[in-house]
Amino acid sequence: MGIYSEYLDMSLDWPGLTKERKKQLSLISELRGGRAVLTFASAMTKDAPIAIDYDDILPISDQLSNLTGDKIDIIIETHGGSAEIAEDIVEQIRHKFAEVAMIVPCHAMSAGTIMVMAGDEILMEPASALGPIDAQMIQGSKRFSAHAFLEGLEKIKKEVEETNRLNRAYIPILQNISPGEIQACENALSFSKTLVTDWLSKYKFKFWEFHASNGEPVTEQDKISRAGEIAEILCNHGRWLTHGRSITLRDLQEMRLKITDYSEDAKLFDAIRRYYTLLKMSFDTTNIFKIYETPNSQIYRFVTPQAIPTPQQSPDVAIIDFECPNCKTKTRLQANLKDGLPLQKGNLSFPKDNIFICPACKARNDMSVLRGQIESESKKKIV
Repeated sequence: MGIYSEYLDMSLDWPGLTKERKKQLSLISELRGGRAVLTFASAMTKDAPIAIDYDDILPISDQLSNLTGDKIDIIIETHGGSAEIAEDIVEQIRHKFAEVAMIVPCHAMSAGTIMVMAGDEILMEPASALGPIDAQMIQGSKRFSAHAFLEGLEKIKKEVEETNRLNRAYIPILQNISPGEIQACENALSFSKTLVTDWLSKYKFKFWEFHASNGEPVTEQDKISRAGEIAEILCNHGRWLTHGRSITLRDLQEMRLKITDYSEDAKLFDAIRRYYTLLKMSFDTTNIFKIYETPNSQIYRFVTPQAIPTPQQSPDVAIIDFECPNCKTKTRLQANLKDGLPLQKGNLSFPKDNIFICPACKARNDMSVLRGQIESESKKKIV
């Protein structure tokens, strides 16, 4: 039986799911020689602010403060986000720990890939994936690759040089491009490559002493040059074609980047696979969209349900049309702001413990923010 099927058959409630997740996280730490371990994970498919952003800095700093020692494993699951914030997070981690390993159980894309390159060790399995680091630019409603944009301009330039004429079809396109936009694309690309080059040469290659090909000593310039080559490949939109393309363990090995394949360690592989499965189930059965946790502490970020007043609302009753973020089932909740009021037909009571379990998919939804919203607006307590 597969691990996912095994856990589904166990029908774990939230306390059980959390306990089992913590158990596997502690086991990972134990199997890794007692190293500190921190998870930074996003629900990849949720309609929520899952990108690496400014709001990640405080939770990560808080969880790091719970850890001791000089070695840490970071379990990372993200589709990417701000490279600038990724740099700030790495600086926090590196300030506290002398040795850092990055564990990728499934996906660490874009800015997540940049973060991974700051590890002294990178651990993946054949099903793990990183992604291209070509900067993504946003202009109005358009999102595009900075590398592809500059590559397109270079093709136009080359065509003009070869034909000594400008195709009229390009004129309206070029008229809408400012020198500042071109420079912004160049800067964004340069920033991604600079971070990866600096971190690989400083951390990943710090124990690289001799060339395997000829036995010659490795110089600092050798490390920087090799790191720059890898950064260039990771940033090459022309090679990967799409920003969401998976870069696998095999791809990285072909770049001659040393990756630890943790699937070769049966016990560690089982612990990480179990932990990731439980992590995914934690996202799928709640309105949580980010988890920051250690074996003994955690911070969750929730999709915040919104209160929608209805014509039936009175000074002593708040009616909330709640849509489950997981399955989109709509439920009408009644929050009484005065004792002794009857439950209206078709309504469900606002949960006293703030945890509403969707009647359709059984997902657990934290309603504490919504409670605060109702009580602050009504200036009354929900009873």
